Amino acid sequence: MNTYATSELFGQVLSSQCPSREILEHLTNKWSVLVLRCLSEGVHRFSELKQRIEGVSEKMLAQTLKVLEKDGFILRTVYPVVPPKVEYQLTILGSQASEKLNYLISWIEKSLPEIVENKARVTDRFQ
Repeated sequence: MNTYATSELFGQVLSSQCPSREILEHLTNKWSVLVLRCLSEGVHRFSELKQRIEGVSEKMLAQTLKVLEKDGFILRTVYPVVPPKVEYQLTILGSQASEKLNYLISWIEKSLPEIVENKARVTDRFQ
């Protein structure tokens, strides 16, 4: 039996004891957001993800993929061929999370001129 399911703190992200905080941290990590964004377009291999996500190191991408797989957001499929072929795709849970994150990404991209303008204005005040 899952002890979190019976806990009064289950699903209370503002509580330091709630496991949802760890999942929130995993999902809102810059690299996780970008991986989920790419995988929302379909199945990708490691090298494809590395190429598409500018600035991510192999180590960081591998760590991110492991965390997302462990949390159940992505499925890793290894094909028994030489050389090894590994593909990554979203699970149903991953698709649901990706949909929300893609909405946020779209909002940021659409609002970017206003955000940049506000940032410049505030930066000028502090100089």
